Amino acid sequence: MFVSGTASILHADVDSFFASVEQRDDPRLRGRPVVVGSWVVLAASYEAKAYGIRTAMGGAQARRLCPKLVVVEPRLAAYSEASKAVFEVFDDTTPLVEGISIDEAFLDVRGLERIAGSPPEIAARLRQTVLDHVGLPITVGVARTKFLAKVASGVAKPNGLLVVSPEHELDFLHPLAVERLWGVGRVTSQKLRSRGIRTVGQVAELQESALVSMLGRASGRHLHALAHNRDPRRVEVGRRRRSIGSQRALGRRPKSHEELDLTLIGIVDRLGGRLRSAHRLCRTVVLRLRFGDYSRATRSQTLPDPTAQTREILDTARGLLKTATPLVQERGLTLLGLSLTNLENEVPVQLPLPFSPRHDTTLDAALDIIRDRFGSTAVTRAVLLGRDPGYGMPVLPD
Repeated sequence: MFVSGTASILHADVDSFFASVEQRDDPRLRGRPVVVGSWVVLAASYEAKAYGIRTAMGGAQARRLCPKLVVVEPRLAAYSEASKAVFEVFDDTTPLVEGISIDEAFLDVRGLERIAGSPPEIAARLRQTVLDHVGLPITVGVARTKFLAKVASGVAKPNGLLVVSPEHELDFLHPLAVERLWGVGRVTSQKLRSRGIRTVGQVAELQESALVSMLGRASGRHLHALAHNRDPRRVEVGRRRRSIGSQRALGRRPKSHEELDLTLIGIVDRLGGRLRSAHRLCRTVVLRLRFGDYSRATRSQTLPDPTAQTREILDTARGLLKTATPLVQERGLTLLGLSLTNLENEVPVQLPLPFSPRHDTTLDAALDIIRDRFGSTAVTRAVLLGRDPGYGMPVLPD
């Protein structure tokens, strides 16, 4: 695939998005340590991050780290509106925009020099426009590949602009910590660091076969390519999601099987609605668990036929959770999440099919219609009445 010879890919990322919206809308919060979410941290301002506070941390722990912490409840509608305004700036900048989440995107500005200036000039103007029109700080990385543009924006945070010229790509990349490579999470990081591999440059010095034997074929080849800045992916406009997910932090209190099941029902109910509204079907259900000792585990199952039916997804998720029961009992569970992957576009069925309770869509369709008209909280399942549904985080349209 083609890779531009110039640094013309931008990765734009709003700094501490939710917290920045709160500081924008309430001047009293500016310059103060702020977190969004009282029970679990959904977002933290950079002033709060300086105390070691991070996303998904329990609210009590965050307050212990920073006694002067300001805690605000989330205003999801405000974040959605801010996201729309930011993406309007993106779309005015270039027609080639690939949204990654509600607060970040890749932009390809190649070929716009005559009408808009050089990529660094476009990036600087984009940052100023977002600040002037939306009132939010945004960091932009500019590079020849998507991978390096995202790394550059991460290094430039907060509220910065960093351009990596083609002739200095590896000089910039190789001194960075291995965690800057996409795909290097806690487990992979431990494997690499246990062997004395701490920088991207040290990864680049290894043969691909050595990384494959250490990390597996897919991960080894992936990291070997990134360590040499080999990333041929284009900025894709209108790219549909390959997966959707939701999770719920549970705190450290022991949970009964009934409590976990109700949490799972709420997550599946929300994801099923998102699948159907996007006219997508999922083939694989992935259960994600975080335990009291901070270890993690996943369980997955691929279905014989793709589906968007809440009951079928819930039955699969319950079966996966059951297989993890010994680990839950031994270590305690602090986070429960679900991802629906291997998504396919729904194909309308024209021919009448025999009725089967397993594929009955009546209840799902009724719930979707009511929620579309009157809001997501207008109706809920009886078992969830009176329970905190958690936060339905805003997402990009699919």
